[in-house]
Amino acid sequence: MAKLMTEQRFASPDDVYQLLIDSHRDLTPEQSTRLNAKLILLLANHIGDAEVLAEALRAARQGME
Repeated sequence: MAKLMTEQRFASPDDVYQLLIDSHRDLTPEQSTRLNAKLILLLANHIGDAEVLAEALRAARQGME
């Protein structure tokens, strides 16, 4: 069974964060929301494991209730 990896895995996390921020530049709020949705679906497909995806969704929702 695969497990969600939550430890830092990027050599340069600030560069990755900037890449995410830059991808939203000049988009309307609606376009930005659509970009996020597309990215989520692409990465979920890349993960390809429903249990890992469920674990990621639970982790992302923590503290939002």
